[in-house]
Amino acid sequence: MPAYQSFLRSNEERFLDELLDFLRIPSISALPERAGDVARAGDWVAQRLTAAGVENVELLPTGGHPVVYGDWLHAPGKPTILIYGHFDVQPVDPVELWTNAPFEPTIVDDRVYARGASDDKGNMLAPILAVEALLQSDGAAPVNLRFCFEGQEEIGSPQIPEFMPQHRERFACDLAVSADGGQFSETEPILLLSLRGICGLQINVHGAATDLHSGLHGGRIQNPIHALTQILASLRRADGTVAVEGFYDSVVELSQVERDAIARVPFDGAEYLQALGLEEEFGEPGYANRERGWIRPTLEMNGIWGGFQEEGIKTVLPNSAHAKITCRLVADQDPGQIVELLGAHVKQHAPPGVRVEVAPLSIQGQPYSISADHWGNRAAAAVHRELYGRDPYQTRSGGSIPITGVFRKQLGADTISFGFGLEDENIHAPDEFFRLASFRKSQIAYCSLLEKLGESAPPKRG
Repeated sequence: MPAYQSFLRSNEERFLDELLDFLRIPSISALPERAGDVARAGDWVAQRLTAAGVENVELLPTGGHPVVYGDWLHAPGKPTILIYGHFDVQPVDPVELWTNAPFEPTIVDDRVYARGASDDKGNMLAPILAVEALLQSDGAAPVNLRFCFEGQEEIGSPQIPEFMPQHRERFACDLAVSADGGQFSETEPILLLSLRGICGLQINVHGAATDLHSGLHGGRIQNPIHALTQILASLRRADGTVAVEGFYDSVVELSQVERDAIARVPFDGAEYLQALGLEEEFGEPGYANRERGWIRPTLEMNGIWGGFQEEGIKTVLPNSAHAKITCRLVADQDPGQIVELLGAHVKQHAPPGVRVEVAPLSIQGQPYSISADHWGNRAAAAVHRELYGRDPYQTRSGGSIPITGVFRKQLGADTISFGFGLEDENIHAPDEFFRLASFRKSQIAYCSLLEKLGESAPPKRG
């Protein structure tokens, strides 16, 4: 047994207690009233890094929620690895659907239930503990290390694109390793090869100066809700494809080899529909269900409101109506360009009699992809073969981690995914949980990964 593994086993109880303390902090980045708790979680992470033996630890301001930095740079001739994760969490509503209070972590059947347990506190704590184990047992790490833990991933990392260029030298690395991710199952690993980008906008339709009596004014002036629904209907065709001119122009199609790799990942369409309480799927023709969710761009309405919302009837002609829209993007779509195309489309299809405003949402991130043969992924695959006794599936994600594009643009560094959450762990939903078996396994996995990366020879930069 490696010395680091003995250290991890002998400290299991302490590490679990620390995870529970971390989970008790309600670091919800989306709620302004929780900003202090997000900062408190950042302080907790900074103190934990220092306790692990990491040096030069700082809580860095961003103009929004903070970033925690730390480093250990005593492995001359070895690559520099940047470990990434996030300590902010999603809101907990509807709180009445939680079995236990979301910030009072509860252990049942070797699972810890709490908001942020899987996404991402359990996952991001693991590499910190692994580094402590290596430093305590071996006296050194096998690579140079930098750490970047942020408090704003769940709101799209809005300050990070401006923050990172100011700290490019501080975060310089040969490879980033993201602890924000997962595996296919408890017995099946993955290499995550792409994440979709994201952008969005809000449409505001304004009519008369005030709400009006629908009997006195209906049929005489434009109704903002009717105008909004007309605009929304113009955005997509009946088959689900996006009708915005130029939307698909930059999309890079995957090769048949890449599509075949996706097809080899197990997927039960009937089980998928049953779990969602649906009877049939829907989406872009010419692509399988999983391809639509992993490698094709989308446009979705996330919210719509206007007029009278309460129980009963109020015969009002509302003076405004609103909708929020987000798009998931794939290579080589640019979020800024897509927002411009959407804005132009909305204004072109706005009916007469209303004033229409388009406001870009703060969430914006580039799509990201990486080769399965990347030197970082080769090391990760070797670790997975040791842990799981099998080759990892080559998968992709419909979700977004905006900072991966920032790392590539600002640091010239690729990012591999090395998280251990599983799909059934209710992230972003009530009763989120993390398997403690995964928490223990991930610590060992990170030690092994850093060793293998220390044996690798990354391509020369520049």
